Amino acid sequence: MTESLTELLHKAATTAAEFRAGLPERRVAAAADLDALRSAFTAPLPDSPTPPSEVVDELVRAAEPGITANAGPRFFGFVIGGGLPAATAADMLAIGWDQCAFNGVLAPAAIAAEETAAAWIKHLLGIPATASAGFVTGAQEANTVGLGAARHHVLATAGWDVERDGLIGAPRVRVVAGEERHATIDRALRVLGFGDSVLELVPADGNGAMDVAQLERVLADGEPGPLIVCLQAGNVNTGACDPIGEASDIVHRHGGWVHVDGAFGLWAAANPRTAHMVEGIEKADSWGCDAHKWLNVPYDSGFAFVSRPEVHAASMSHSAAYLTGSTEQVTGSSFVLGSSRRGRGFAVWAALRELGREGVADLVDRCCRHARHFAEVLTAGGARIVNDVVLNQVLVDVNADADAVAAAVREEGTCWLGATTWRGQRLLRISVSNYATTTADIERSAEAILRVAERVRAETAG
Repeated sequence: MTESLTELLHKAATTAAEFRAGLPERRVAAAADLDALRSAFTAPLPDSPTPPSEVVDELVRAAEPGITANAGPRFFGFVIGGGLPAATAADMLAIGWDQCAFNGVLAPAAIAAEETAAAWIKHLLGIPATASAGFVTGAQEANTVGLGAARHHVLATAGWDVERDGLIGAPRVRVVAGEERHATIDRALRVLGFGDSVLELVPADGNGAMDVAQLERVLADGEPGPLIVCLQAGNVNTGACDPIGEASDIVHRHGGWVHVDGAFGLWAAANPRTAHMVEGIEKADSWGCDAHKWLNVPYDSGFAFVSRPEVHAASMSHSAAYLTGSTEQVTGSSFVLGSSRRGRGFAVWAALRELGREGVADLVDRCCRHARHFAEVLTAGGARIVNDVVLNQVLVDVNADADAVAAAVREEGTCWLGATTWRGQRLLRISVSNYATTTADIERSAEAILRVAERVRAETAG
């Protein structure tokens, strides 16, 4: 059995490695659509067992045409990293070790890796070393956990135990956010029982960052009481960051809690050239961030940090008589929504160990340079760049139907990008986040975009 499993895992690892090696020249969009993949996977459940090696072969044959090369260097559709070599190998080990990272009694190695990785990340991002950290699935869970801690704190300060008594009859909580916040904030508020309509919105400046003068006005216009303010590091369209330090000072003068959605933008703090964009980050009360974006850790991986560990644990932790260590240790699942957790910390630890402080800074800086170069090449080819390219996001007007151009570019296969609506205009949206992207990838992709846009314009005119 051991030899058979070894051979099986070697086959899987070899297949994965060959796929990764072929990414630089692989067609980026999947070759087959969802309907074709449904047909490939659909079959009656067999009555008798199938040898594992045959199952793996069948899986690869069915899935391969539908695999998008989003781990490759010319995927610009979302803020998606590519999986650093050490992080990818560590994630494969994590699967083999199959640890349930509930706490340090059940999975001491997984928790120890998380604790060290969290300390490294807090140092890189300028988050207080005393903050607690939860290893979550991504920004959605990170924002939900951070806002859950905020809910606990502001209501406890007002004399209300929300974990015991819920929200019915609770003091009204004001929730303020920028008008260009990410949709995960709204979703978190729904999950936490606040609802969408609680939001009070603050206008943004010309590049999508919160206008602090307008924040001051919005806060002054409302009634005093429990207050949560959501700030953003990395506008999903433009890359702009809210003035976090200045805004945090204003919110704290009003007695509020500051949560920062920094899914990718928080990594600006790790690069000396971009750190000014998140100046004052340490003044916030909670932070959400992803590893599977700019740190280039395989999916799924993110972090929720809270400045008050006791608040973090009070809002998230649970215990039961059968859960060994659940009352003695505040680790692991005490800081997240799930109990049955994979060992995400192994891959994060490996990525940071591979890169080091200088490597993380260079990764962020390199992606920002690539984004600016992308904008320059597209501008030279007649496109118009709509945003200030301050990080890794580029909004492009190609004077053609943006959705048609994006679809045609994806179909051509050179690169993958999508369209977005910003300030009432439909635009191409480019995100540069992969550690393996080169200048040649940028120029090759820009040429494809310009060429396809010209063809779409001609077809429309015709």
